[in-house]
Amino acid sequence: SPWRNTEYHVNHSSGSVPLCDSRVSGEWYRFTGMAGDAMPTFCIEENHCGTHAPIWLNGSHPQVSRLEDGIMTLPVCASFNSNCCQWNASVDVKACTGGYYVYRLPRPSVCFHVYCGHFYDICDEVECSGPQCPESDCRCAAGTTLGPDRQTCLDVNECEQGNGGCKEVCVNTKGSRQCECGPGRVLEEDGRNCKEIAGCYNNNGGCSHGCSVLQDSYHCHCPRGLELGDDKRTCQVPVQCSSSSIKVSVLRDLVGGLELSLSNSSCRGVSNGTHINLSFSLKTCGTVVEVTDDKIVGTNLVTGLPKSSPGPWSGSNRDMIVRTSKLLLPVTCEFPRHYEVSDGYQASLRSSALELAGHSQGLFPFSLELFKSAEFSEPYRAPPQLRLHDSLFFGVEPREKVEGLSALVESCFATPSAKADQALKYYLIKDGCISDEMVRQYSAKDQLSKHYQVPVFKFVGKDNKEVFLHCRVLVCGAGDSRCSQGCRGRLRRELWRTEEEQEDRDQHHVLSGGPIHVIDIEIL
Repeated sequence: SPWRNTEYHVNHSSGSVPLCDSRVSGEWYRFTGMAGDAMPTFCIEENHCGTHAPIWLNGSHPQVSRLEDGIMTLPVCASFNSNCCQWNASVDVKACTGGYYVYRLPRPSVCFHVYCGHFYDICDEVECSGPQCPESDCRCAAGTTLGPDRQTCLDVNECEQGNGGCKEVCVNTKGSRQCECGPGRVLEEDGRNCKEIAGCYNNNGGCSHGCSVLQDSYHCHCPRGLELGDDKRTCQVPVQCSSSSIKVSVLRDLVGGLELSLSNSSCRGVSNGTHINLSFSLKTCGTVVEVTDDKIVGTNLVTGLPKSSPGPWSGSNRDMIVRTSKLLLPVTCEFPRHYEVSDGYQASLRSSALELAGHSQGLFPFSLELFKSAEFSEPYRAPPQLRLHDSLFFGVEPREKVEGLSALVESCFATPSAKADQALKYYLIKDGCISDEMVRQYSAKDQLSKHYQVPVFKFVGKDNKEVFLHCRVLVCGAGDSRCSQGCRGRLRRELWRTEEEQEDRDQHHVLSGGPIHVIDIEIL
C-alpha cells in the first residue's frame, strides 16, 4: 500500500484519514511495491506513513553474513508529539536468502499506529579489478550498509555501538544519529555530553507552558483548563476514565469558534457554558479497543474544526473568532488500572493565510499602523501575508508629538465589515482595559504612542472573509487625570455609559484600520 511509505504525509486538506494497523495480528509480512523495500531504522516524523504515530525499527537489520542467526527480535518505536519513541514494542525480523526481509508484526497496543515501509537508496557501482577490490562491486554511502539483495543500501543504527558516543540518549537518524538529554539537561557544545540547565531560564525548564522558579528548583504549571501530565512538564486536557464511560472536558476558551467531535463525527461536544464536554464509552463513537497481555486500551480522537456559522451568540466573545484551523486531541484510556491519560492539546501547525491592509487615519492627527516586528519601527506600506498563529503588531501613532499631552486607548475592537457600529464586535481593549488576555502591550517612546501585539485571528463563518480594526483614543492635557488612570473596569457601569454617550456627542477620536482579508481558507 503506497500510504504505508515514509514519504506519504497525512494531508487533511485533501480529505485523507489517518489509518491504524488494527488488522495486523502477529503474522509475517514483507514490504514490497509502493510500500517500500523494508522498515526504516531511523526516526520518522509524526503524520507520516498514513497515520499520526508511525512505527519504525529501532535497530539494524540482520547482516547478510549472519543468515544462520535466524530470527532476531528488535525494538520498534512510534513517533508522536515530537518524541521519536512515544510508544515502544518489539518485532521479529528475518533476512531471507532471496535478498529481502520479513517481519512478524504484533498488533499495536494503541491507535493510530502504522508500521512504516521505506525506499532505501541504491548502491553506486564501482569499476574495479584485482585482489584489492572489495567483495562487492557496489558501494554504499557513509552511515549505510549493503542489504541482502546486494543493491539496496540499508541505514546503519549508530546508536547500537557504544550508544553512538552519546552521554545519555541516542536517537538514530537517516545516515547518522543525534544525541539528546533527559529532563533538566541540555547538550554541551560537543553534541555528546549533557549539562544541567538553569531552571526556567533555559528552554523554559522543559515545560510545555508555564515555568516558575522556587529558590533552588523550579516547577511547571498549566493555564486554566489544563493539567500536568505524568512527566510533570506537559500540559494535558483532563480525561475521566471508567469502565462504563470516558469523559473529556475542554475549557471553552481554549477552543472558541471550534466545533468538537469524536472519530464518529455524529458524536459531538456539548457546551455547559464554560466547558465543551464529550462523553462516550468503549463501545461507542468509533472508539478503538485493543487487548494486550495486562490491559485493555481504548483510543479515540477528538477533532475540532471551525464552525460553519457563528450561530446564536452565547455571551462569550471567544465564540466569534478562531485562532487555529484545527485541533487534534488523541484520547487514550487504559483498563483495568483506570489510568487517566491524554496526549494533550494540539493545534495544527499549518493555518489559513491572512492578507492584512492597514494604515488608516482618524480625526485627530493619529494613525493606526500595522508593524513588521515588536520594535514598532517599520510599518507595512503594502498588504503583508500573515497566517493564523502569526503575531499582529499594531499601534496608535501621533503624526505630531505635542509636549504636555498624553493618550489613552479606551477601546479597540474588530468587526467583519467596515461599519464600526454593527452588532458583531470582538473587543481587544475595553474601558481602557485589555479584554483579551492574548493582547500584549509594549512600552512606547512617548506618552502619545501606544503599541500592542495580538495573535492573528478571523471571524467564524464562511462569509466572513474580512476583519476591520477600530480603536477609540482619548487625548488628555496636563490637568486631566483620565489617561493616567488607565483601566477603569471597576467604575460603575452607569457612569461609563453616561460618559460614553457624551464622548459620542463630542465626536471622540476613532481610528479605523483594515480590511484584513482571509484568503485560501484551508481546513487541515
